[in-house]
Amino acid sequence: MGEIKVSPDYNWFRSTVPLKKIIVDDDDSKIWSLYDAGPRNIRCPLIFLPPVSGTADVFFRQILALTGWGYRVIAVSIIGSLLQFMSTFHGFFFVLMVHVHLFGASLGGFLAQKFAEYTHKSPRVHSLILCNSFSDTSIFNQTWTANSFWLMPSFMLKKIVLGNFSSGPVDPMMADAIDFMVDRLESLGQSELASRLTLNCQNSYVEPHKIRDIPVTIMDVFDQSALSTEAKEEMYKLYPNARRAHLKTGGNFPYLCRSAEVNLYVQIHLLQFHGTKYAAIDPSMVSAEELEVQKGSLSLSQEEQ
Repeated sequence: MGEIKVSPDYNWFRSTVPLKKIIVDDDDSKIWSLYDAGPRNIRCPLIFLPPVSGTADVFFRQILALTGWGYRVIAVSIIGSLLQFMSTFHGFFFVLMVHVHLFGASLGGFLAQKFAEYTHKSPRVHSLILCNSFSDTSIFNQTWTANSFWLMPSFMLKKIVLGNFSSGPVDPMMADAIDFMVDRLESLGQSELASRLTLNCQNSYVEPHKIRDIPVTIMDVFDQSALSTEAKEEMYKLYPNARRAHLKTGGNFPYLCRSAEVNLYVQIHLLQFHGTKYAAIDPSMVSAEELEVQKGSLSLSQEEQ
């Protein structure tokens, strides 16, 4: 369903970018499923983390476009409890021997912030792009039920997730994006869904003072999404110096239905690292003129500070 409705590019993506599986510790049940595309010489790639309902391939539009422009991009699926995610994700970094920029959507954005916080004494995360994300799980008012998700059958868990999807009239691209995400949701088993909903709803919050020096772009939409206005305002307060990337429309899944805008904002965010050891793009893909513009903009921003 999703493969046909969203875009023929999805079939091209699946046929050209192989799905990889990596075990990073002694527990064989904790296997990272990921797509790693773009130039392997880049040691500070952009890693995408999906929302509760998503798998790594929900970012196929970003992978295809950004790698075509010379970026190294990795998209992963989410596994385990919060502590398991932190420790195994950290191990995953050592397997790949990389530093990173993180793009997180909804729950993925929350985990991106928590991982930056987790590694703040030995920084691995050099910037964050937070799409329709949040900083405190209490906004969902389900912390008291978080421990019961493991007891619920799969259909009940899927119903909980679907309750946050847009139900009103939407344009065709947004409708296709929702269909695709429903298809991805159907591919998740009971234990995966229970784990993700627990991550999404157990009592936890970001400690911003530990990651205040990391460049952040907050990306959100002006139309209907699962994120409340209060949650958005809290993010703005948490990161007062963050760049803001606002999309007029896009709903819960702008990376699917407004991918051109999202990809542009991603490039703008990563531009500040061009010409440095934390660049996510192959240097040969960046012109001398672009580097000069970047140096000029950096000097200007430093003067303003």
